[in-house]
Amino acid sequence: MSATLRLTEALIARPSVTPEDGGCQTLIADRLKAIGFECHTLTFGPADAPVTNLWAIKRGAGHANGTPVLVFAGHTDVVPTGPVDQWTSLPFAPTFRDGMLYGRGAADMKTSLAAMVVASEEFVSGHPGHAGSIAFLLTSDEEGPSVDGTVKVCEWLQSRGERLDACIVGEPTSVKSVGDMIKNGRRGSLSGKLRVKGIQGHIAYPHLARNPIHQAAPALAELTAIVWDEGNDHFPPTSWQMSNIHAGTGANNVIPGELVIDFNFRFSTESTPEGLQARLEEVLTRHQLEFQIDWTLGGRPFLTRRGPLVDAMADAIKATTGIETELSTTGGTSDGRFIAQICPQVVEFGPVNASIHKIDEHVAVADIEPLKDIYRGTLERLLT
Repeated sequence: MSATLRLTEALIARPSVTPEDGGCQTLIADRLKAIGFECHTLTFGPADAPVTNLWAIKRGAGHANGTPVLVFAGHTDVVPTGPVDQWTSLPFAPTFRDGMLYGRGAADMKTSLAAMVVASEEFVSGHPGHAGSIAFLLTSDEEGPSVDGTVKVCEWLQSRGERLDACIVGEPTSVKSVGDMIKNGRRGSLSGKLRVKGIQGHIAYPHLARNPIHQAAPALAELTAIVWDEGNDHFPPTSWQMSNIHAGTGANNVIPGELVIDFNFRFSTESTPEGLQARLEEVLTRHQLEFQIDWTLGGRPFLTRRGPLVDAMADAIKATTGIETELSTTGGTSDGRFIAQICPQVVEFGPVNASIHKIDEHVAVADIEPLKDIYRGTLERLLT
């Protein structure tokens, strides 16, 4: 059994449903301290549900200022298990079946974390005088609100004047086989809660009321048909989707006094949050709605073009697996959106993502060592 597989098992065996860390970061920090990392445990958030974060760095001897700085980033928290009785084996009891390792977090993203740690151990052992610096930025808040995790650590790093040159986030990005896809960017996320005001009344006397559903319907139809932008070579077009809609008192003879709609933009670099807000509000105003919107910017889009980090990882993938990797910006958000604000090169790369967040989450055992080798190969290409 490889060192990577043993560490993956140990991490899965620690229940860490967000925002709990379950001792995962302590285990990782102990391994990193043993090879010369300086470790800082950073706790943010409410006292009754604190978020644990880890910043660890090993400054190399190759340059006086320890540059470039390559950061491995990720999260030790996992999503809830769902009904335990639907799992074939217990979610926090790492189990092998048919060449797969099962357990909550196996794919998202404890295998990546184990591979990053062991890759760093092997690299430091083989290159004790390596150039640049290796760092880890870990949180237990990625699967939750993401307000007391990576974003706070990035603020802390800025306050210390820490420099980040490149970052690999261990999100499960592979589609069919490990190495077939790198995420070199992500779309932005802008959410809103729209409240359309009406006048409640008896449904038999509509002239004495104002139905916000009827009033809003033409505006909503227009919004669903808008082409917000055409996207570009790196991003698909911006999309607007309603996720929840609610009105009414529960009685079928009452015209509601308010309509509430949750919606979200996933936007490309062709649009800005400010521009999208203005365009949406213009439609509602033109339709003479009385409305209020509470906006939440989940993250701005980011893109890392071909360059040192992307090329190094693509070369490491080709050398390890023979695969010509694909660059993609599809999918949801990750903590990469926060790191990209202080780091010029950010990519996401990890194991196959087909089972993430599902019952019987798993990772192929045969993918674990190649994943570690790709991380180590990237280190070798950037820091030697």
